[in-house]
Amino acid sequence: MPEIHLFHNKRIVFLLWILLYPALFSTKVSAEYPRRDAIVEAVQNVSPAVVNISSEYEVHIQKNPFSSFGMTPGFDSFFKDFFDFKYNKDIKRSNLGSGIIIDGKRKLILTNAHVVAKSANITITLKDEREFKAIMIGADPDSDLAVLKIESDTFLPDIEMGRSDDLMIGETVIAIGNPFGFQNTVTTGVISSTNRSIKTEERIFHNFIQTDASINPGNSGGPLLNINGQLIGINTAIYANAQGIGFAIPIDKAKRIVSDLIKYGEVIPAWTGIIIQDIDKHLAQYLNIPADKGVVVKEIEPKSPAEKSGIQEGDIIISLNDQKVISSEEFSAIMKSVAADESIHIIILRNKLMKSFSIKTLIYPIENAIPLAYQLLGIKVQNITSPMNSFNKNRSTKGVEITDLRPGAYLYKIGATPGDVILQINEQTIDNLNDFKKAIIKYRTKSSMVILLMRGGYGYYITITL
Repeated sequence: MPEIHLFHNKRIVFLLWILLYPALFSTKVSAEYPRRDAIVEAVQNVSPAVVNISSEYEVHIQKNPFSSFGMTPGFDSFFKDFFDFKYNKDIKRSNLGSGIIIDGKRKLILTNAHVVAKSANITITLKDEREFKAIMIGADPDSDLAVLKIESDTFLPDIEMGRSDDLMIGETVIAIGNPFGFQNTVTTGVISSTNRSIKTEERIFHNFIQTDASINPGNSGGPLLNINGQLIGINTAIYANAQGIGFAIPIDKAKRIVSDLIKYGEVIPAWTGIIIQDIDKHLAQYLNIPADKGVVVKEIEPKSPAEKSGIQEGDIIISLNDQKVISSEEFSAIMKSVAADESIHIIILRNKLMKSFSIKTLIYPIENAIPLAYQLLGIKVQNITSPMNSFNKNRSTKGVEITDLRPGAYLYKIGATPGDVILQINEQTIDNLNDFKKAIIKYRTKSSMVILLMRGGYGYYITITL
């Protein structure tokens, strides 16, 4: 019976297939993959140290009463921009951002400066929904970093510090933050580039980490982690046009700034005494060097570390701390990573010969500020001794008042007089003489200073070329 024989043979073949290839007939299509990978573990370990920052601040609107009137020819420039401080309006605004606890014992939080800028009321919310008030330890707008301290004796989880000098293009990174108020949002990506420069409306930021991990408003101040959950950067959302691009401040750069903020409440610049300028094509032709060779030493400040080391005016700086220098911006960016009392290594070109120098940096002497102000601005100032005088009735006790002017100085020429009050230099508010000294030191190498002068309840912004 051939049909029965054929059926019997098919059964044998089928049984052999089941025995030899059981996976083909199993109800499980494939084995399960482990779900707890390095990213999951990193996020679970770090998330408790990521905080939500809510800050409230006031915006002062100052209306210029002259803004609606045209200025006639010959109108004295000293008065045309005066505005009445009575035309003020205060508006309350709030910020949302992120931060990371870097020291659980001392209750210290690292975030972006723009998240807490000018904030009087700062609230910290942890992942477990505990809320704390925080105070500002220090902020540095130039690096966009700030350190806060929680006012509590409660234990706080903190993060393990990593390093950013060995980052690899393409390695996995993790960003955690609170974008748009969504707490502990996690995004992942890779490092796209390092040492990026970002130009915003206000300034240029240097030496950033670029990643394709999403960083949005609210992520600012949160941590950027490597695959091991170590802190390698502080996320920042300062580049409004970024789409699919994120930026972070390298942790190695942040460590030096954080150290100063905790110790001094501000970043103390390392003083070398070197004042530089870029080499344009005309100067390069005069010096007979390539235009992209470096920066030229324009001036050496007296009794400075540079003067003692032997650096001279006219030297061409081509390298600083083993990093090539081709612009004044690069020179300044490298110097911001140097702390006072550290040594720097400079290679210069002098008379077509290369020379190497080691300079021990210092803190600029604060006692030099007052004579420097007389040299640069032609004024002497003091703390306000009385809230009223013949020029400024019912004036604020904040600021410094001019006590003397050098004949021939710009302020003297435009009609400034003793008793006028200085409230601001560039973006720095001047509340007292110490603020004034710090501002003079900070901006002494700039090409100009913008001063807010007040007289009789009216303020005027004056630009002084140095």
